[in-house]
Amino acid sequence: MLQPQIEHAIRATFNVVYMELINESHMHSGPEPESHFKLVVVSPEFEGLAKVRRQQAVYRALNELMPQFHALGLHTYSPTEWLAVEQAPRSPKCTGGH
Repeated sequence: MLQPQIEHAIRATFNVVYMELINESHMHSGPEPESHFKLVVVSPEFEGLAKVRRQQAVYRALNELMPQFHALGLHTYSPTEWLAVEQAPRSPKCTGGH
């Protein structure tokens, strides 16, 4: 199972205040049961970092796992930002999805 591996890699890398990893593979075409994920990570380590720097840090943490899935919807927040929104944006519908 790929999902627990992703969660472990994120928790091992960041001081996670909140994390939600959603398998959205059912919303996309293809037979892969774990191909598309949405990841929400809240960490004080993101404070003051630009969005692209946050995403780069997450991609580095998942470097070895990235070849095993097709897509990652990534939403990174500092704790202060998370308090203001308390939810990630909805994922768009895939035109090739089920």
